[in-house]
Amino acid sequence: MALPTALRAQESQSIFDMFSHNRVLREADQGGNTMAAEALVATNEPILSFDTVYNLQLAISQYEPFVANGGWEEIPQEAYGLKLAASRPAVIQLKRRLISSGDMPLVENVNDVFDADTDRGVRTFQARHGLILNGQIDEATWYAMNVPAQQRLQQLYLNFTRVQNMAANLSPRYVVVNIPAATIEAVNDGMVEQRHTAVVGRVDRATPIMASKVSQINFNPYWHVPKSLVERDLTKYMKENPNYLAEQNIHIYDGGGQEVSPSSINWDNLGNAINYMYRQEPGAANSMGHCKINFYNPYDCYLHDTPSKALFDENARFHSSGCVRVEGVNQLVAWLLRDNGDWDQTKVDATFESLQRLDVECKARVPIHTTYITAWANRQGTVSFRDDVYQFDAQGKVAFADA
Repeated sequence: MALPTALRAQESQSIFDMFSHNRVLREADQGGNTMAAEALVATNEPILSFDTVYNLQLAISQYEPFVANGGWEEIPQEAYGLKLAASRPAVIQLKRRLISSGDMPLVENVNDVFDADTDRGVRTFQARHGLILNGQIDEATWYAMNVPAQQRLQQLYLNFTRVQNMAANLSPRYVVVNIPAATIEAVNDGMVEQRHTAVVGRVDRATPIMASKVSQINFNPYWHVPKSLVERDLTKYMKENPNYLAEQNIHIYDGGGQEVSPSSINWDNLGNAINYMYRQEPGAANSMGHCKINFYNPYDCYLHDTPSKALFDENARFHSSGCVRVEGVNQLVAWLLRDNGDWDQTKVDATFESLQRLDVECKARVPIHTTYITAWANRQGTVSFRDDVYQFDAQGKVAFADA
């Protein structure tokens, strides 16, 4: 029996949509779009440099007239979850938003299909904002897109002054930890030679902003649990799980250096528990991982390896108690020790694997700066932004005493 005309039309439209959906998927090179987006931000220009001061000036000159004309429009909640091959009215607003911030080229006809160009535009936006490049309007992307242009311009003003204040004190070779981006750059002669993903301090245990010099590498270190963590965390864990210290290979010592049994400590009495020294042995579970990078500071802050590698894959990497965890830390260690004779990458890796306890003084005392830069630009005009995690932008703070 023949289908009614309305049903035949509906079936034809459904088949047309299916073919259109498949065509969009075939035309999109998602891997290529990711690579293109990464190339826009992964240049060898340091975030902290005089070049960035100039690049921020140019970005400000472009944002000021745009903001004066009203900035970009918000994208609606209906855009949440959009991805390649979707076809919804909210795609039109998404495209307009991407075009207005330069993440997608201007087109004559903005339709409602999330096509290959839109996929590339979303990944470009995500790269500029330090987000996972998945091409989807996930929660983090949706929120970042709805930050007003006026707020972004204010970030450019603040960070222009911050970078200008710090750039005058830079040496030819230095390490920068940019806290809002949770990244590390190893810089030499004006170029980034290494870039590392990091995990930095959470809001209530912030990584301090300071300048110092790297002094020593501790290979396969013991970890002496800070008193603050004994107070905040360790006593709680022991009350929840009496085997916690044994599972984490942590030993307890009294003031005379004698080992103490966990069962002899009253974990409900904080004053009693904090009178001991807690030391985690070297090994796979050690919180320092295979190394600790020391530099003088009054905060007991340092860079280190970590067994918790999965945290490096997150958008918001603010999990530590103030110290900085480094992805690919073995490469940074080799870079820091390259003036120490035979300490090449092979020797560093072999020492990691040996679990040998070893302290090596750095012949080159490379300066290290922990900084707070939430907006920057490179010479090809790509402007990057990060969230104001510690609310220093909200306070209008441009100078930091210890830096």
